[in-house]
Amino acid sequence: MGQFDPMDPSRQTERRPIRFAAFGLATVLVFSLLTVRLGYLQVANGPVYAARADANRTVSISIPAPRGLIYDRQGRPLAVSVATYSVKIKPSDLPYGQRQTVAARLSAMLGIPAADILATVDSSSGSRFDPVRVAREVPEATARLIAESTADLPGVEVAIETRRSYPAGGLVGHILGYTGPIDATTYARLRNAGYLPDDMIGKTGLESSYESDLRGTYGRELVERDASGRDIQVLQTTQQPVPGASLNLAIDTTIQQEATDALKWGMKIAGLNRGTFIVMNPQTGEVLALVSLPAIDNNLFAAGISNADFQRLLRDPAKPLIDNTIQSQYAPGSTFKLVTGSGALQDKKLTSTTKIQTKPYITLANTKYWDWNRRGFGMCDMACGFGNSSDTFFYQVAVMLGTDRLAFYAKQFGFGAPTGIDLPGEVSGIVPSNQWKIDTFGQPMYSGEVAQAGIGQGYDAVTPIQLITAYCALANGGRLYKPQVVRTITGSDGSVIRDFTPELIRKVPISAKNLRDMRLAARATVTLRHTYNLVDLPVKVAGKSGTAEFDLPDAQGRLPFHSWFVGWVNKNPYSADFTKTDSELAFLAFAYDSRTVGNAATEIAKSFLQFHYHIKHDYRLPKLLKKGNFYGSG
Repeated sequence: MGQFDPMDPSRQTERRPIRFAAFGLATVLVFSLLTVRLGYLQVANGPVYAARADANRTVSISIPAPRGLIYDRQGRPLAVSVATYSVKIKPSDLPYGQRQTVAARLSAMLGIPAADILATVDSSSGSRFDPVRVAREVPEATARLIAESTADLPGVEVAIETRRSYPAGGLVGHILGYTGPIDATTYARLRNAGYLPDDMIGKTGLESSYESDLRGTYGRELVERDASGRDIQVLQTTQQPVPGASLNLAIDTTIQQEATDALKWGMKIAGLNRGTFIVMNPQTGEVLALVSLPAIDNNLFAAGISNADFQRLLRDPAKPLIDNTIQSQYAPGSTFKLVTGSGALQDKKLTSTTKIQTKPYITLANTKYWDWNRRGFGMCDMACGFGNSSDTFFYQVAVMLGTDRLAFYAKQFGFGAPTGIDLPGEVSGIVPSNQWKIDTFGQPMYSGEVAQAGIGQGYDAVTPIQLITAYCALANGGRLYKPQVVRTITGSDGSVIRDFTPELIRKVPISAKNLRDMRLAARATVTLRHTYNLVDLPVKVAGKSGTAEFDLPDAQGRLPFHSWFVGWVNKNPYSADFTKTDSELAFLAFAYDSRTVGNAATEIAKSFLQFHYHIKHDYRLPKLLKKGNFYGSG
């Protein structure tokens, strides 16, 4: 047997036909499979894949709707929209290798750190094809330069957008609030409602409360895109955008300005850093003015506030970002005697003519509870006790009434729960009761705590909006209305979509006679000169002042205190007949941490009345605004 030689030509010739046959068979099989697959794709599933291909190049996108406007009571614009330039980056069009270069070029043009630009792009919650806004309020010259530099700035585009402008600035800053970019959490919650990753959304104030009305309805359009996701052309508008509705407020900026000027006057002289003034119509619950100082200019936020400026606002001890009219709660002091007196009259613990001995102090459980004047007022009926704001009178009345009945009437007047005002962030306040004390501290109320609650001290806490709402109910004969900032909502064609009517929360369960007696007692606060010369004004006022201690005592053992005054005038402001219930103007002044010789809030209220009624003679007493930490206005 010979040796096998792989190089033998005869052997190679014998194998070639076999190899060619195998190769040919394999080729036939491959092409057969490709033909079958092609037939399957084109015939069996051709329409499906054709539709998918068409969908890949045609997308439906949203068309933002113009945001609705906001007007004051007289039709003066308070929130409008203006056109601005913004710069956006579409991540899908920004090559990864050029990210740093593009960011550096944009940084030089916009004055924004390159790292911040990239961080904004990377933190976007949208898809890679959604443009990400990296700069707003770009000057026109800069916008044009960027638009002309597209070759050097792949993925970068300039867009014309609208932003909010607030002509009145800080005058109504807390009321209106502001708009800002939607955050990732909010977008995740609202994306199914049609919101976009780069939408502007109401953040605070009415802009937030009425976001769904102001935003409008976004439209839709079909856009053709190339393989890289770039828009080529608009194929069809399938739904036209519907502009947002506009808000017409109860706020009158003339009255708002008068209230602001009065508050600033008192705060400047007394050296205060925080204050509040509210004006309401007791017949409807409409809020005519709502002032919280220090104010914020919401244009800072609408234009895109810097982090440094925002941190400065956060650190400000006067807390300008807080709307103190609804978001802060304080001890009501003697203004709360309305609840104590009304409840005791209604429960027949005394009548309006019952006289009680007021002394320098009363003793409960071996503790002395002093009157504010350290002398008492002798024998007092309701008008005397309320008019002079006698603490020892109301200590005794509160103990007669009892903690739970006192809490009941407090809640009937609207304390301890939000009023429902159409602004976000309202707090509830505190109304102590036996159960509240047990739940909070594990023990019931002591008699001394009940006495303190009767004069608005201790655990009680109210918001300014709650307090004026309660006094509006006194002024109008017992109807507790929900405070309302917005009067009507109108469509883009001017038609009324929603017309707000007065919303009654409840009828306060106090008889007409007892409410009348309390109104007359409130007038006595003025006529007895507990409020100094307020009685000398040509307009006739009824109301109640209050001072409320808080915090820790100073070196002399004296506690700091806030000052309140809440009052009203009749429909005819020159009428002194307070048996009437026709008042259309109630007002409240609050001076935070006043520590003044007299009641600072009363002087601020006096200032407002002079501005509002154009009283030429100046009845204000600046000497009462002298610092001194004297607790004595009651």
